[in-house]
Amino acid sequence: MSVHCQQSPVLAGSATLAALGALVLYLAKPSGYGKYSESLMPAATRLPARAAWFLQELPSFAVPAGILARQPRSLFGQPATVLLGLFCAHYFHRTFVYSLLTRGRPFPVAFLVRGFVFCMGNGLLQAYYLVYCAEYPAEWYTDVRFSLGVFLFILGMGINIHSDYILRQLRKPGEVIYRIPQGGLFTYVSGANFLGEVIEWTGYALATWSLPALAFAFFSLCFLGLRAFHHHRFYLKMFEDYPKYRKALIPFIF
Repeated sequence: MSVHCQQSPVLAGSATLAALGALVLYLAKPSGYGKYSESLMPAATRLPARAAWFLQELPSFAVPAGILARQPRSLFGQPATVLLGLFCAHYFHRTFVYSLLTRGRPFPVAFLVRGFVFCMGNGLLQAYYLVYCAEYPAEWYTDVRFSLGVFLFILGMGINIHSDYILRQLRKPGEVIYRIPQGGLFTYVSGANFLGEVIEWTGYALATWSLPALAFAFFSLCFLGLRAFHHHRFYLKMFEDYPKYRKALIPFIF
């Protein structure tokens, strides 16, 4: 059975992502996981961080990968499937690598459920648009939007993975103490891992030149930017010797 593009759910899903991003900024509250979990959700039921991250991120990989797997092989190598492959690559790492390495705090189940629903919806939106709606010319691979976008995506993913590695080295297994991150882009910003992911999804939006990816990049900037702001404020309060020149998310600016 062939599936034809329906623009209405694509527009609705994109508008929902953008609205969620704006709502996050409007509320301006820290997310209820990680270092803010105990103060914001003291009585919440929790799962170990590794299991929670695996379950939360899984739909963002499984849904697009499942849709890709059902496509005829003649479509593989087309710009849309290559771009969706990049999305799957990010979430393969988040699901099967990051989740198994993280040393984070136990994760509130309520936040996990919200994250799971978000990841499933966003994975479906991005995959549906690219597979059934997107139309790219044969020369898209040589278009500057594709080239620059993929470069930014790979750069951002590299920054994100390297920054996560630096953060893991701050703690021995079982520790929950906080230390000042040093090295990499942490030299300039408190949220180097978040900056990497913002760069990633900005590149993805550029390479796909699509409304769903733009909406997701906007949501990521709002959600991760606010998280970087709260992290920065947390570090400034906790450490008297915290570097004064270090910004929250964007070097030298914010």
